[in-house]
Amino acid sequence: MNSNWDYYKIFYFVGKHGSFTQAARFLHNNQPNITRVINTLESELGCRLFVRSKKGVTLTPEGAKLFSHIESAYHHIEKGEDEITSDRLLENGSVSVSISEIALHVLMLPILQRFKAKHLGIRIRVFNHSTPQGVNALEQGLVDLAVISSPLKVSDSLEATHVKSFQEIIIGGEPYISLSTRKHTLQEISSYPLVTQSHDSTSFQYLTELFLKDDIILKPSIEVTTTDQILPIVEHGMGLGFVPKELAMPSIERKKIFPIPLVDELPSRSISLLQDKSRPLSLAALELKRETLQEDQGLPK
Repeated sequence: MNSNWDYYKIFYFVGKHGSFTQAARFLHNNQPNITRVINTLESELGCRLFVRSKKGVTLTPEGAKLFSHIESAYHHIEKGEDEITSDRLLENGSVSVSISEIALHVLMLPILQRFKAKHLGIRIRVFNHSTPQGVNALEQGLVDLAVISSPLKVSDSLEATHVKSFQEIIIGGEPYISLSTRKHTLQEISSYPLVTQSHDSTSFQYLTELFLKDDIILKPSIEVTTTDQILPIVEHGMGLGFVPKELAMPSIERKKIFPIPLVDELPSRSISLLQDKSRPLSLAALELKRETLQEDQGLPK
């Protein structure tokens, strides 16, 4: 491009209005400067772009050819500016987030509900990943953010921010109601059928390390794929399960299951928000991050 965009912008509005005077008025410029720019542009391109007359100006064949390209470019730029403005106002855009099942139930469902209610034009893509899968998806650039539960191991390329702590509890169904009347050790609990997530889950890793501290090998009777599968299995009396307290409370209040107290309360776990340090976030992703981190700070939603 031999001439700068301002020259072509002036050319576009002169051609659109067919008048140097009207173009100058629209651009808040003055007619002598508009005339000077067009003369310079014609000199640089080596051809006449307008035919001048007392009624105004009309495009020459060369000018008409150039105008068709500049008009298209102008509309593309205008559309781009509109999209950026719309994104800035969070009227559209998209955000993709990997959320572990526990993080979804314990933290993210109400946050996503509020976010969507405020930003109807933003598309949200939610991936149901385990903690290792969420870390991997973020490292590969498949998602903007990851919200996952501990235990957590991340590389230096990722930034992890603690959002919320949660408590695991032990629950049992009607056949085990007598266990809810007194406190138990993990050694005692290990003698009952246990319902856990599968060996490759973060929750199983957490429980394995917890039991090993008391020299107990964790040997579940039933393994499931997701945490919410534990509740109905426990309700039907097939064993004792380990679930986040928030997830169990509705069933506890309906007396479908019963909390089983421990001598030593289970150590709390955490939910963290992860992002790739090397990749800037879109405005939509930044806003979802901001609203998620507010949860831990007690800020207005």
